[in-house]
Amino acid sequence: MLTVSHLNQYYGSSHTLRDVSFDLPIGKVTALLGRNGVGKTSLLKCLMGVLPIRSGRIGLRGEDVTTMPPYERVRRGIGYVPQGREIFPRLTVEENLLMGMASLSKASARSIPNEIFDMFPVLKTMLHRRGGDLSGGQQQQLAIARALVMKPKVLMLDEPTEGIQPSIIKEIERAIRALSHRGDMAILLVEQYFDFARELADQFIILRRGEVVARGAQNEMDAEVLRSLLIV
Repeated sequence: MLTVSHLNQYYGSSHTLRDVSFDLPIGKVTALLGRNGVGKTSLLKCLMGVLPIRSGRIGLRGEDVTTMPPYERVRRGIGYVPQGREIFPRLTVEENLLMGMASLSKASARSIPNEIFDMFPVLKTMLHRRGGDLSGGQQQQLAIARALVMKPKVLMLDEPTEGIQPSIIKEIERAIRALSHRGDMAILLVEQYFDFARELADQFIILRRGEVVARGAQNEMDAEVLRSLLIV
């Protein structure tokens, strides 16, 4: 679904992403792991078009999207849930969701799909409350729902469990698992909470100092080996 080939990115003279290559298969969850500061969020922003890259190629369903602006990548099916959620705090839950549908045609953007409320029932009960009045966990559900309403083919989630209470983490875990089981979406999950990622991931990519140092299917990578790669 998404192919990244030899991607390099710099901040000034600092080489932050080094020859990064990987594929995101449809119907699978790929967990991108690594310590803080190794370039995980920068990589997602490069894939989204928020940060420029120095060299490399990003392909989506066979189309080269490397130089496309973020809104064109959204139209082609890349959904992004940023770290920190970044919902619109003064807009209602409904308005936040409608903003997520801005890239769709008028016919497709008339109403919020019921499946969003099946996945996150609390959002339906709080439809007319401002986003800033929701708890952190509820805001995270809203951020994921906002990305889902535009019907992405690739969903990228940056630290979805950060600062979230355990009960909401379980709900988010169930939602991600349900999305992967649908089989029509590739999911890239950036996560510090190793056990959460291990429960969901079909494959792992380990990033260290901007480089991919290990990758493989979940059943091919021992948990203790993964933990050791994250510590070093």
